[in-house]
Amino acid sequence: MPWIFLAIAITGEVVATTALKASDGFTKWNYGSLSIIGYAVAFYFLSIVLKTMSVGIAYAIWAGAGVAMVTLIGIFLFDQKLDLYGYLGIGLIVSGVGVLNLLSKTSAH
Repeated sequence: MPWIFLAIAITGEVVATTALKASDGFTKWNYGSLSIIGYAVAFYFLSIVLKTMSVGIAYAIWAGAGVAMVTLIGIFLFDQKLDLYGYLGIGLIVSGVGVLNLLSKTSAH
């Protein structure tokens, strides 16, 4: 169950960050409100996950997956560009999350 809650927390954070960008500095309150709700969902479900999962592992997965997904949304939705090193950095983040999930014994499987 912690993995489902972590997925919900990641989704909430990704939705909130995307809405924050779309809110144009909170001048568009519909997006600003969605951002506030998304962060509330993200922090609530992350707090539940932290009852059973190590804070370092949970946060690394939450932040790493969020960074990768928000970057992809930025590329496709907001037409933002990355250079080679940007793609390399995101690839290293995704690889790190993969190592934590697949190889590390410190994560709660």
